[in-house]
Amino acid sequence: MVLEPISSNCSFGGWHRQYGHHSSVLNCAMRFALYLPPGASAEAPVPVLYWLSGLTCSDENFMQKAGAQRVAAELGIAIVAPDTSPRGEGVADDPEGAYDLGLGAGFYINATEPPWSRHYRMYDYLLEELPALVEAEFPVTGQRAISGHSMGGHGALVIGLRNPERYRSISAFSPICNPVNCPWGRKAFSAYLGENQQAWRAYDACELLAHFGHRPQPPILVDQGDADSFLVEQLKPDALTEAAREGKYPIRMRMQPGYDHSYYFIASFIEEHLRFHHSYLVT
Repeated sequence: MVLEPISSNCSFGGWHRQYGHHSSVLNCAMRFALYLPPGASAEAPVPVLYWLSGLTCSDENFMQKAGAQRVAAELGIAIVAPDTSPRGEGVADDPEGAYDLGLGAGFYINATEPPWSRHYRMYDYLLEELPALVEAEFPVTGQRAISGHSMGGHGALVIGLRNPERYRSISAFSPICNPVNCPWGRKAFSAYLGENQQAWRAYDACELLAHFGHRPQPPILVDQGDADSFLVEQLKPDALTEAAREGKYPIRMRMQPGYDHSYYFIASFIEEHLRFHHSYLVT
């Protein structure tokens, strides 16, 4: 697979770089960002945190706004930030131009319904294709963690919970916790997965936690702001807490007073999330 360099910036002694490549899973060109901390080399590879962004975002939002590079450089963690959906000519989009379906709104699932199923297979892309590419091309280990915000928090929880052997730790900011029961999730799942709501449950963190069973339990940290305008209707953190209790899965849920849904919130707590992941990536 050929990587196309797009941009490169030195940051805290390491490098933030953007790359393009053709995805055989998504049937289109894709872009991702990578932060490599100082000292990463073939002789000294580093673990990776995969960051999944939210609705309307791309690989740039987190890398430009979260302020994560300083701590990642200190801890020796690489960060990979993919785009939030397939893009390009011929990729299906919402015909009315809505922000919560189509381009920028991949929801990190494998679509089964046309026209979405040709391109919208972000789950497989993030689980298999992108990590294989990163681990083949860059000085990183097979030790992975996963995190994200909003729609990306949903993606991080679902991918991590469905594949606990692949991730040392999971975290999320303001995740869409129970998409089968919120407007954003129901709209996206109806389009991408059809009307069989049983199929939706495989991409719902609450459903996965409540019926997790006896498998490895990667530690989970969730931060939610109590001033988030999407809190009650879309995000439903109480449902996640109850599902974890039902499934006997010990997640750490923190309600942060005064914080909203913005990157000001993420920037305020990203250092704690990186240190949380580091404590499991290096063991």
